Amino acid sequence: MKNDKLLSRLQSHSSVQSRCRIIGCQQLTSASTGDGLNLRFCRRHEDFYERHGSYYKASYTTQEITPYVQSARKWLTINQSNPTVHRAMLSVKRLYSDAGQHIEAFRLTGLSPRDRAKAAWARLRVSNVDPIKPLASWIAVELISIKAPQAERKQHYKRVQAAKLIHRMASGTHKTWQRIDSSGEVRVVTLHKYPRSRGKVLVHIGEQIEAACELIISHHLNEISIP
Repeated sequence: MKNDKLLSRLQSHSSVQSRCRIIGCQQLTSASTGDGLNLRFCRRHEDFYERHGSYYKASYTTQEITPYVQSARKWLTINQSNPTVHRAMLSVKRLYSDAGQHIEAFRLTGLSPRDRAKAAWARLRVSNVDPIKPLASWIAVELISIKAPQAERKQHYKRVQAAKLIHRMASGTHKTWQRIDSSGEVRVVTLHKYPRSRGKVLVHIGEQIEAACELIISHHLNEISIP
């Protein structure tokens, strides 16, 4: 019954031909093509939204965001004894401890976005990532949102951007082993697997680090220098 209703909605939307709202994009919306229910954007821009957190604005480049990350880390390091900073660091450590068992990147298939977010925090814990670094990611996004011209200030975009920075810290799974090939020679085989940085998993991570940083942002953001 549920699938029948979904099929009916898809068919009704696909009968109305409308184009993507992005200026210059001539693609039909996903609802118009029967490839989804979005009445405003095409499949390509839906995928863009999943990766970047905005239909219009791409993620910040490393060159753009790094100065803000460095300013945030410097301030946090100097102010570690501040009760607000100390509490934020404890919040990140709690995310680490509550993340559960470490799961290798190639075993994430089939897990829910929430469980994938936990797995990301577990990878940070196993890698002994300083809690200051995830905190600095959120602060950096807040800082660049203040200074950057035509910045995207929607909370969803900021959450995704901070989460992408954190996701990179979690790295991936790297394995090396030996095998004998058909000629009888021993070969070294390496496997590098990186988790996908897109979708709801980024939203979960972003919401969690936003909550951890909440008091720093509300009480001390104006103390952190903007590069």
